[in-house]
Amino acid sequence: MKLALFLLAITASAEVHHLSLRQAIELALKQNPDLALARLDERKAQEDVRVARDPFTPRIAVGSGLAFNNGFPMSIEGSAPSVIQARANQYLFNRQQTWTVAKVRENARGAGIAAASKHDEVVYRVASLLLDAERAARALELARKQVDSLEKVAQTVRARVEEGRALELENKQAAYQVARGRQRVEILESDLVAAESALAFALGFEENDLVRPVEETRLAQELSVTEEAAVERALRASKELRKLESDLLAEGLDIKAQKAAKLPRIDLVAQYGLFARYNNYDDYFRTFQRHNGLLGISFQVPLLVGPSVAALSAQAEVNAAKLRVQRNAARQRISLDTRKSYREIQQAQTASQVARLDLDVAREQLSVALALMGEGRATLRQVEEARFNENEKWLAFYDAQYGVERARLNLLKQTGELALLR
Repeated sequence: MKLALFLLAITASAEVHHLSLRQAIELALKQNPDLALARLDERKAQEDVRVARDPFTPRIAVGSGLAFNNGFPMSIEGSAPSVIQARANQYLFNRQQTWTVAKVRENARGAGIAAASKHDEVVYRVASLLLDAERAARALELARKQVDSLEKVAQTVRARVEEGRALELENKQAAYQVARGRQRVEILESDLVAAESALAFALGFEENDLVRPVEETRLAQELSVTEEAAVERALRASKELRKLESDLLAEGLDIKAQKAAKLPRIDLVAQYGLFARYNNYDDYFRTFQRHNGLLGISFQVPLLVGPSVAALSAQAEVNAAKLRVQRNAARQRISLDTRKSYREIQQAQTASQVARLDLDVAREQLSVALALMGEGRATLRQVEEARFNENEKWLAFYDAQYGVERARLNLLKQTGELALLR
């Protein structure tokens, strides 16, 4: 009772959103926080490319080196004292930085793949949570119908006991069945609120909001591909494999960048200085010119680069070897998971057919019981027991249908075809 009141208070204070599967997916792609974070990571990776390319664009700094000088005009940071200073530099040839830029670009591409993978993950999660909420709602509806049937049976048994035509034991057994049915309803109510809350969270709603799936008919599509074709699609569409391939390419570019530290580099340098006359230039130099400029290139050839270059290159090669192992393991796992999902669909479809036949039998039994009661040859208790049994078969049938949809959803995730849900 306390649990029921608690759940009632929660639902009373919450806003309930009624959405179809298509609407839920479209909303999740706009509001899901995990997907928003993945897109921000992608944008950050794209900006990292601009940062890596920055040394290849001219950088100009303007300032002053004005200072009081006594005696010989001394330099400030390599430049003579001047009223105005301007410096410019730019990479012209730096193979290490070139490979670094290529690596960062590949990392940005990998971030895009990761964002697309998160997109699929969000679609899959929302679809799964919506199926869970649908299942919980159907189970709760059937459980409430079962409680109604059990209460009618309990009333009949109580009347028979009062008339002396049944033992008190039967009354206690009927009361127990009603109590157990109500307990089941409470558990399912809690499960429904949890499922609808989880779905609301995945869609980016407020903390206390609930998302309730609307009733809709989704046609079950037959498998149009063979098991081998499904595996091939899964391997071709796997964003996990594409991300590992991208990481592997990035590590290869990092290896080249580390080795390129031994190569020469050429920088463009430029400098301008406006000198003041009061810094003793006339005393130490024959001629004085206020405007002074420099334009040229800086050519550097590394002779000793230290052991860190080889160490960093070796680390990158180790990372590349690890990625190759992960890629091969991922291919095997994806292949096995796809085959498993394919077989699970077939098994779930068979289970659904069996559950449907079992339901047909239970419905026919209820029809017979109703007909017999109309002729006075069956009691209300027998009819309600048949109705209870029919509800149990409906629940089993809904569970079987849920299994088919869940197995199909898993296969769509494996083959990269979750867009079909929209």
